[in-house]
Amino acid sequence: MRDPFSLPRLLRRVVPLALLALLAACAPLPPRNPLATWVPSPNHDIRRPVLIVLHYTDQHSVQESLDTLRTKNSGGPVSSHYLIGADGHIYQLVSDQLRAWHGGPGHWGTITDINSASIGIELDNDGATPFAQPQIDSLLRLLADLTDRLHIPRTQIVGHEDFAPTRKDDPGPLFPWPQLAAAGFGLWPQGALIDPPAGFDPWMALAVVGYPLEDRAAAVRAFHHHFRGIEGDALDDEDLRILYNLAQRIESGSGGD
Repeated sequence: MRDPFSLPRLLRRVVPLALLALLAACAPLPPRNPLATWVPSPNHDIRRPVLIVLHYTDQHSVQESLDTLRTKNSGGPVSSHYLIGADGHIYQLVSDQLRAWHGGPGHWGTITDINSASIGIELDNDGATPFAQPQIDSLLRLLADLTDRLHIPRTQIVGHEDFAPTRKDDPGPLFPWPQLAAAGFGLWPQGALIDPPAGFDPWMALAVVGYPLEDRAAAVRAFHHHFRGIEGDALDDEDLRILYNLAQRIESGSGGD
């Protein structure tokens, strides 16, 4: 009978345990302030994003976009949490719990640090080509996963240009926001569009939706891309009807679910 305490058997048991202990010792510890005594508390959790931001890549291929999102670039390093190819393949580049560098300066309502509060999704598209249906199908699956798993309100889905209208124009007027709305994603008008009452302030409504008003013409262009799929930087009667509908939804609480 073999000795259960023979050297080879002991080594097979001890070496894996030693390796695990070594790996644990090498694992990075959370940052600690040397000015303070470390008295850890279990009462904390991870970053909780409350917004999803959609982009188009404005590049020529998924591989080019993957390279851009993972390397230092002439304009500085950028990233996103996800990239979806025209064929519908989903790539993840940054953990949901970490802060990806996809938003940059801008604000949406009271959210002023977009990167800290959001999940970024890049779509492989040049901005001049209709978005492929397999890509949108995958986006809808991903949105369902993210909103359910991370408890992000389904109305809190915006385009890059919505909160940064003076700098960006993605995902642009070709993006199928109505298809997302039909699947229950994004803020969208509901019911009949009616003329607003006298005294209705469309600029206040635009701000209530979330748009920054530092440059009103740019905000209207982004609003037109998102809600009407058209160009133009001046509000018309249809815009007022849409804004009144959206403001009513938000005021009633049905626009924040």
